[in-house]
Amino acid sequence: MIRFERLAAEADALSEQFQTAKPFRYVVIDDFCDASKLEALLAQIPSPEDGSINKSRDYVFARNKFEKSNFREIGPLFDEIYLDLMSDRFKELLQKIVSRPTWIDPEFHGGGIHQGGEGSFLDMHVDFSHHPENPTWERELNILLYLNRDWLPEHGGCLNLRHIHTGEATQVEPLFNRCVIMETKAHTLHGYDRLNFPKGMFRRSIATYAYVPAETGAKGRSTTWFPEDASPLKRLLGKSWPQLVAIKTKILGSATSKNK
Repeated sequence: MIRFERLAAEADALSEQFQTAKPFRYVVIDDFCDASKLEALLAQIPSPEDGSINKSRDYVFARNKFEKSNFREIGPLFDEIYLDLMSDRFKELLQKIVSRPTWIDPEFHGGGIHQGGEGSFLDMHVDFSHHPENPTWERELNILLYLNRDWLPEHGGCLNLRHIHTGEATQVEPLFNRCVIMETKAHTLHGYDRLNFPKGMFRRSIATYAYVPAETGAKGRSTTWFPEDASPLKRLLGKSWPQLVAIKTKILGSATSKNK
């Protein structure tokens, strides 16, 4: 489903765009997949309203957001995109773009099909740094394939990117068949504003995360939230979230691992 031959031909240019992008390293790739197959896949995505999709465990910092990491079980087209993302060809492309050995998490922990419904938002945040079940894996990249066929600017939901230190910022429109590959580090703030989608329409994407070997002794980081236009209490809660998550994980285990 992924247009590998075309992407391989453009790999050098994509790497240059990634390495020089601001506010931090990322690249936007349009027409990422065979459009007809992606259209057919989109038509088969279950609606969150049917109860088969898990609600996000981000709670305070996200609203009306749904996830399904085990998406390949939905049907053959979902299995096809999964296998493409897990393939050696895609691994080679990623390594060419980022100039570093990296691999995709086969379980798609925290990833898979993401859907945002009416009034959905995702506060600005920096992602967790280490895999929830493999602490020797350090998170290096987010790969986001957008599936919003009839998206309009007034619908909102652009991907917001901001460097936590310099304040430099940009937006990426979540257009159908657009893939964003972005680094995810302690300075890579990202999220999306409250949606204004028509009722019954969802902001959809397939998300996966790539990892590299963790440095020996490196300290892990939980997702840390930086909500904007929020009350002082919510901002304080966002900064305190890693400590609260650490306590909860010791007692109940990783919520990311449980959300299938």
